[in-house]
Amino acid sequence: MLSIANKVEQLVSESPFLTEGIALGLINLSELARQLRPQLESDLWKPVGQAAVVMALRRLSERLPQPGESAPIMLAPRMGELTTRTELTLATYRLSEHSNECQRKLLALAERHLGSFVSVTRGVHEMLVVCSRPLIQIVESAFITERHLARVENLTALTLRLNPETLKTPGIYHGVLKKLAWNKISVVTMMCTFTELTILLEQPQTGPAYAILSQIVSH
Repeated sequence: MLSIANKVEQLVSESPFLTEGIALGLINLSELARQLRPQLESDLWKPVGQAAVVMALRRLSERLPQPGESAPIMLAPRMGELTTRTELTLATYRLSEHSNECQRKLLALAERHLGSFVSVTRGVHEMLVVCSRPLIQIVESAFITERHLARVENLTALTLRLNPETLKTPGIYHGVLKKLAWNKISVVTMMCTFTELTILLEQPQTGPAYAILSQIVSH
């Protein structure tokens, strides 16, 4: 069974804003404890004292990284530029025994369209396809036998080329996503390779996101 301290840490960790605010000393812990008590009592099925929550928050604040302690975002040497792709479409299909064959068919058809973008990500229950808008008919043809779950159009992909050493850097993706979250920018999805972080955004979010990520590149 979760303790009060464990549950407090779980609730705080779910919000980058609370985590950042506590680390910066901007949040009144007593008031936060008062706000968290109803949720804690509901989740733990028992009364929770104000003092116990404040103590849990204080101990948590002592373990959080302080401002300036987080590792810098390392970009690949001479390749840290921010690249973009526009007019992308995202399609999601239910994973089935035929999904691999559909993927092979799609990639074979896409080879004829030089310069177009297509990416296929296989999950546990779903297969995600991101492609240039002109390829969406090819995607639909390749996956015609599969159950279609979702489709989002007019997306932009922003890609950061990262240094391979980021593999050993805790929270490297959090550092990027936190900057976007603080500026109320919603991410549709993200795709990662060994040295690339690609973030997909709806078109109205692209300009603000590009400005924020450009600051990372310029540092």
